[in-house]
Amino acid sequence: MSDIRVLVVEDEPVAAAAHGAYVGRLEGFSLAGTAPDGQSALRLLTEFAAAGNPVELVLLDMNLPDLHGLDIARRMRASGLLPDIIAITAVRELNIVRSAVSIGVVQYLIKPFTYATFADKLASYRQFRDQLAAGAGGARSGASQSDVDQAFASLRAPSELPLPKGLSTSTLDAVQEFMKRQADAVSATEVMDALGMSRVTARRYLEYLADAGTVSRTARYGAPGRPENEYRWNRA
Repeated sequence: MSDIRVLVVEDEPVAAAAHGAYVGRLEGFSLAGTAPDGQSALRLLTEFAAAGNPVELVLLDMNLPDLHGLDIARRMRASGLLPDIIAITAVRELNIVRSAVSIGVVQYLIKPFTYATFADKLASYRQFRDQLAAGAGGARSGASQSDVDQAFASLRAPSELPLPKGLSTSTLDAVQEFMKRQADAVSATEVMDALGMSRVTARRYLEYLADAGTVSRTARYGAPGRPENEYRWNRA
């Protein structure tokens, strides 16, 4: 799959440069340009689309010198410009957050943040796109309910979901690191053997990651008795 073309819309030069550099460090993304205000953003989006190189993702600040981010998003949609939007802003008011969701903002990243947080958000977004594309299976077929559920679950990083009682962050990190290193799907029994925990505990962590969209979950057949689930790390 080709790189996702990104437009950074940010009026603070230092922040704009940092966000552009962040995009440049991420595999699967390319920086199409930066815009210091809303009018510039709309002009660039229109020009790129007319040239046959549309922007697919906008990293949009909410507070800009000329237009509010929500107004920019509405004008984009009214003009037929349909890139996805990730809000990158210090705005925390719930009414703004609700409005952002209602006009199609797929992620909301609150300043200040680290590169690791930024990278996690964009990796989740990339996974969302890839899973929808894979689930569609071509122009003549559609995604199933499970395909759609899995894709939208991928927009939520595991850190955004509250850990159930009895699960710890350190053990979750260990399970995630183990899963990332596996080329093939593994069972709870295999995680149990590798990390020295009970099978029940391993299964709880794997089910949590599956619900978060970080790993995929399928039934493993072939052994006598009830089928056992197997889990595979979702690679963006």
